[in-house]
Amino acid sequence: MTHSHVGPETTSEDAGRGSRPPAGRSWLDRYFHISDRGSTLAREVRGGVTTFMAMCYIVLLNPVILSVPDATGAHLDPGELTTATAFAAAVTTLTMGVLGNVPLALAAGLSVSAVVAFQVAPEMTWGNAMAMCVIYGAVIILLVVTGLREMIMSAIPLSMKHAITMGIGLFVCLIGLVQAGFVTSMGGPGGVAGEKPIQLGSGDQLAGWPVLCFSVTVLLIFLLQVRRVPGAILIGIVSGTLLAALVHQFAGMTRKDWGGRNAPEVTGSLVSTPDFGLFGEVSFDGIADVGGVTVAVIVFTLVLAGFFDAMGTIIGIGQQAGLVRSDGRMPGLSKALAIDGAGGVVGGLAGASGQTVFVESTAGVGDGARTGFASVITGLGFSACLFFTPLAQVIPTQVAAAALVVIGAMMMSNAKHIDWDDPGTSVPVFLTTVLMPFTYSITAGIAAGVIAHVLIRAVQGRWREPGWLMWTLGFVFLVYFALGPIESWLGVR
Repeated sequence: MTHSHVGPETTSEDAGRGSRPPAGRSWLDRYFHISDRGSTLAREVRGGVTTFMAMCYIVLLNPVILSVPDATGAHLDPGELTTATAFAAAVTTLTMGVLGNVPLALAAGLSVSAVVAFQVAPEMTWGNAMAMCVIYGAVIILLVVTGLREMIMSAIPLSMKHAITMGIGLFVCLIGLVQAGFVTSMGGPGGVAGEKPIQLGSGDQLAGWPVLCFSVTVLLIFLLQVRRVPGAILIGIVSGTLLAALVHQFAGMTRKDWGGRNAPEVTGSLVSTPDFGLFGEVSFDGIADVGGVTVAVIVFTLVLAGFFDAMGTIIGIGQQAGLVRSDGRMPGLSKALAIDGAGGVVGGLAGASGQTVFVESTAGVGDGARTGFASVITGLGFSACLFFTPLAQVIPTQVAAAALVVIGAMMMSNAKHIDWDDPGTSVPVFLTTVLMPFTYSITAGIAAGVIAHVLIRAVQGRWREPGWLMWTLGFVFLVYFALGPIESWLGVR
């Protein structure tokens, strides 16, 4: 990979335009190469605003995902989480715009947040969980700097990368359905005749205004997406909240009716001073107590969740923006990936979980964005959100959960890239995809997929094809699945 730089200096991509920039350009035009890339200042501003409108829902949604307790039963403060989410998104997006000079916006990755909330936090404290984000971000930066990312990208089949995205999509969707009360636990033991582990609503029936608000919000977002309305998710959340507020007022509901958490009622001012209570609350103490194998698997899972999605998203958006050269390479890709990796560190330090490039950046690119100045505009939008953190408390969890279902559906679109006729591809993809939601474990899905891939290729007589790295990972994951019996055999338990 050629380590070209995208910034104030002239790049090979800019030079390839073959047109001389107009005289008397402003310093913004010269720094961001706005004219060189066939854009205008107005288009960049419009594109930046469009991207912000398409993804600012994350400021409301990320606190919902990270609302679960850690291993000690402790919860993060919703207001502090909202501030942390907006702050980390602002810092990383502004950095991508100023240093990377590409129209890419970053925020707390839903796949990363899901891993942190449902894989990492149950094993340790929230301070430890955020420290794991710092570690995984540092690992990605190291991979980018050393060039090891090419080795890893080559080792893991493309089908597995698609499967990981699909599995996380189903997992996120299930989380949304459960948080909305659309799907509930039966509480009975599995495998008993006549008993189900989960059910529709309560008693296999949907009941209550909160579930109705969730259902209406989901349908509205899908319908807006069908009509290709920009900012469909945000519009859906706002509309669902207004509906919930009307129901809350005229049906005589209380906060307890909404699950005792966020409720559509205003108890004070919607504007407040940012609360940076989570900033710097990372702790590396006690991580080793979880176990070396568990820590290694968590780091590996976080890297998979954050790194590979970012690689595909950056290249895909780069192609849409016309930044990819004819040889398939994108100038400044390594710098963009390094900034994306730094997002893990920034997100961990801020207390918002790892930051990654959002595919919603395509909305701004589709509206004309071609340079990093659009990302600067998006970053300023997130900066403004710092002063409206109480607004997140007004969004009912049931309404915010609707976005998880929609995003899960969007992530399932990767299924079109799978060769379902090849069992060496389809079986690992199937196991990876379905085991994530069925076991409520992203790690279990990845582990099963890797093991199935190497074993099936061996049976097919193609045992060399996976490569030594995949075989090594397969062995590590076998140990992961067999850790309980091994510990029992060794007398550890």
